[in-house]
Amino acid sequence: MNDTTLVCIVDDDESVRTALSRLLASAGYVTRTYPTARALLDAAPPYGATPTVVLTDYRMPGMDGIGLAVELSAAPAPPAVVFLTAHGTIPATVRAIRDGAIDFLEKPVQSGVLLEAVERAAQWSRERVRTLESGHQLRERYAMLTPRERQVCALIVSGMINKEAAWELGISEKTIKVHRARVVEKLGARSLPDLVRIAERLGVGPPAAAGTRSA
Repeated sequence: MNDTTLVCIVDDDESVRTALSRLLASAGYVTRTYPTARALLDAAPPYGATPTVVLTDYRMPGMDGIGLAVELSAAPAPPAVVFLTAHGTIPATVRAIRDGAIDFLEKPVQSGVLLEAVERAAQWSRERVRTLESGHQLRERYAMLTPRERQVCALIVSGMINKEAAWELGISEKTIKVHRARVVEKLGARSLPDLVRIAERLGVGPPAAAGTRSA
């Protein structure tokens, strides 16, 4: 278990919040407690920067757990959600999963079952954070490319061979090879298929001027 994982506990019962916080803290999690869904939303924990699980009661005054999950799903990097309720039903469970819940547990729940559910959610969140960090690193690497290198990258991943890209840009094939090597090095690509996958993640497509030979 990663002790940097944050678990946000949302329940209108203070005694429940305290008990859950103590249990999760004893398992090594960092915890924060909130009496309402709105209190959590107003606090805006660092979703995306830190693996985060929201452990929330299903029925609460004001916004309920489903409403909270819907609000959280609109975040750039939504946290994992685990519902905990004494009013579980099959339709509610189906709706909860559809709205992004990782687990739906009925009270009373055994400590071991709860910890397993939170850890599954935490693992999902860790993987999501790693993916986001990877994407951020790729964007930083792409920003290091010169305008000409970006043109070459777009043409190569669109399927052009070096000779075709050279004709398209009006430069020598040798120069294309130099730019291509720099693109591969800066983006950390291991092969052409890997470069294509990286370009897809970055949303890089054929340049707007493709099809018109540069002077």
